[in-house]
Parts: sequence; C-alpha cells; structure tokens
Amino acid sequence: MEGGRRTSSNVTLSDVARLAGVSIATASKALNGRDQVRAQTRQRVLDAAERLSFRPNPLARGLLAGATGTVGLLTGDLEGRFSLPILMGAEDAFGAGELSVFLCDARGDTIRERHHVRALLDRRVDGLIVVGSSTDPRPSLGRDLPVPVVYVYAPSEDPADLSFVPDNVAAGRMAVEHLIACGRTRIAHIAGDATYAATTDRIVGISAALEEAGLEPAAASHKGSWSESWGRAATAMLLDQGTELDALVCGNDQIARGAVETLHERSRQVPDDVAVIGFDDWHVMTEGCRPKLSSLDMNLERLGHSAATALAQAIADGSTLSGGVRAQTARLVVRGSTVPLT
Repeated sequence: MEGGRRTSSNVTLSDVARLAGVSIATASKALNGRDQVRAQTRQRVLDAAERLSFRPNPLARGLLAGATGTVGLLTGDLEGRFSLPILMGAEDAFGAGELSVFLCDARGDTIRERHHVRALLDRRVDGLIVVGSSTDPRPSLGRDLPVPVVYVYAPSEDPADLSFVPDNVAAGRMAVEHLIACGRTRIAHIAGDATYAATTDRIVGISAALEEAGLEPAAASHKGSWSESWGRAATAMLLDQGTELDALVCGNDQIARGAVETLHERSRQVPDDVAVIGFDDWHVMTEGCRPKLSSLDMNLERLGHSAATALAQAIADGSTLSGGVRAQTARLVVRGSTVPLT
C-alpha cells in the first residue's frame, strides 16, 4: 500500500470485478476477450482494469485463458502442524482472488482419498496438490489423471511424478555444522521414530558432517518417539551412561525441549555446558523453552509456494510436469540454546 491506495502489484481480479460491478468470472471472461460478455460490460471491465493499473501475474494470465480457476488440495493430515503452512504458501502463490482452492482431508484413509480425488475431478479442477503427513514416500495417484498433480512433503513413489520435499539430509548436516562452529566436539543425537524417512535422512546428514570434521559421535543415535518425554528419557539415559557430551542434536523441537528440561534438572547449563538444537522451528516449543531453542526451519510455506507455482505454470502453459524430487534447503534459526545471547 502507498498512501492508503493499492498499487498495481497487489491489485487483484476481485478488485477489478468489484469496481466494474460484475462477478469475478465475468471480469475474467471480459479480460480474456471471450464472446459470452456483452460489449458494454467488457468495456466497463477494461476501464476498471486500466483505472486500477491491473496486471495479472503470469500464473493468473494462464488461468484467465480458459481454465476453470480451481485447484484441489488434498491432505492426509489437516490437523497436523505441517499441512497448514504448506497450504498457506500455496495460496500465496496462487494469488488472492485469482484461483479457488478446494481443500480435502483424507485423514490418512486411502478409500477416503480416492473419493476426494473423484469429487475434485467431477468439479473439473485444473490441477491437484497432494500434501503428505510425513516425508515418507507415498503411493502415486496414477499417471492417467486428466490434470497435472504435484506432491508436497511426502514424495510420490513414482519417479515420473513431480514432488517437492524438505532436504532432511542437508538439515542434519547444517545442525552439526552449526554446533561445530560454536566450538562443540562431543555431539550426540537423540532421534525420533526410526521408521520415519526424516529420521534416517537426518542421521545421514549428521554422520556426514561429523565425519568431514574428523569427529566421532559422542554416542550412537538414540531413536524413540517425537515427544518431550522421549527427549527427557533419552537425555537422562545418556547422562546415566556417563556419556561425555557438549552438544545434542534432537530429532524435533519437542525432543529438544525435553532434553533441555533434563539437563537443567541434572545441573547442566544450556548452552554453556551442553548446546541443544532441534528441527521444525515450531514456535510453541522454541519460544516456550528456556533458553529459547535453536532449530532448523524446514521452510514449509516456501515449499507449498514452490509446488503451487509449478502446478499453476503447468496449468497456464498446458504443459506436462517434469518428474523427479525437488529438495528444498532448511533455514538455521539461532537462539539461546546453542549460542549465549545477550
């Protein structure tokens, strides 16, 4: 906003429609030059667009050119912490007023998911975004769907599909490199559930970073659950075993917060005696911990934005999505659990 007025960069199709006194669909048809709009109405829309300096973004132009302007977003875990940031990023990429999103929650049920896919296709959506509840590979919806499909967070098992995922190997490496940069040399790892791809991927990155630095892990990775209670129990186990450590890499922020609590109970100062870092940058955990937790932000909103951009471009161009897995780098957020902050 400049001086309380909209700039051309944030004027939307809905603004044009409102000024012209028509529906968004009519405004879209008028700007696209379709025959179904009366000349007088078309001119009114064109005048409104010129008055507002309306410039459709590249993705919206393709949608104005004949698509229905709707996309289906299918998630397996709407209540989870990971789906909503991805959805927010996707909606931001599509643009306010330019594209409608039909949101469906399959709740991890394959039959429910198939039902939602059929319902979305019956609504003639232009494309689908499929959001997983974990980074474990998931079955593909198939290659015979009439619309482009992009998978987010959980990659498709079919290499012909396009998937956007967080780079957990690189995130594990970043966590250890940060601790080494803080002068830590006796680094232990408290992992989450061993059956999750996120756990095994982060172990790969952690091990590689330690090896490259010429360091041995302070202890073998302890694997358990994604909970504070596991963080407390695993930390107590390490200390009871006499493990000499000056840093802990924890599988997520809940585990890290539990670790910090146990260290305090055992009269270990964080970060002076032991530095602690987690993953996911969940503010409920990172900001509520004392000291506040350093963490790896997996950039989920940007992940959703990237997936939506690729899908909308395919819709706009009428092109076929290239297959493969595109991994996105995490962002290190440094707080008081690894670096004394004044």
